[in-house]
Amino acid sequence: MKVGIVVFPGSNCDMDTRLAFEEVLGLSVKMLWHKETSTGDCDLVVLPGGFSYGDYLRSGAIARFAPIMEAVVAHANRGGMVLGICNGFQILTESGLLPGALLRNTSRLFVSKDIYLKPCSRLASLSASLDPKKLLKIPIAHGEGRYHIDDRGLKSLQDQDRIMFRYCDSQGLEGGTANPNGSLDDIAGICSNNGRVMGLMPHPERAVHPLLGLGDGLAILHGLEQQAV
Repeated sequence: MKVGIVVFPGSNCDMDTRLAFEEVLGLSVKMLWHKETSTGDCDLVVLPGGFSYGDYLRSGAIARFAPIMEAVVAHANRGGMVLGICNGFQILTESGLLPGALLRNTSRLFVSKDIYLKPCSRLASLSASLDPKKLLKIPIAHGEGRYHIDDRGLKSLQDQDRIMFRYCDSQGLEGGTANPNGSLDDIAGICSNNGRVMGLMPHPERAVHPLLGLGDGLAILHGLEQQAV
């Protein structure tokens, strides 16, 4: 599988993402500059975390107009896999590839800490192979991570098995202080109706090696490789 990683002005997780896919998973990686107009022969396109275009207006609002995004949308429409992490998730909602929006955390503060996730969707490429009973400890770092969607949209996500991950505590309980940003239905990540466009706020690429103190992100990223066609 060949992985394309988009680099926007303000991206700061692009090299973390490259190291995770290239050195840890051993996959072929191509860096895609935001002014490019093609994703080439990439099977998976990743929109990494960071602060694209300085998060002016709102997170992801400017990046969705970058030339590369037209190619990313075309890639998704062909059935290609797309993964948006943190700011990348925000860009996916702004571009219409995923429904809903990421709003300011209810605390109005930037939150950076390790949290627990519960794998949910059997549809999404990212979570389909994960044991729903095995909780994952993954870092978050965001100020606008509160997922929101209208009631009809939420029901659609629930009915179509499109909620990839929910926030929980170390015992698997959802709600309350286990939800770090106030996301609706404790949602930490969702996918498209074919399971191949995925967005999540936590950073699996920061949890792929014992030297980082966490390794659960490796299981998440392995799921992409296993589901590739």
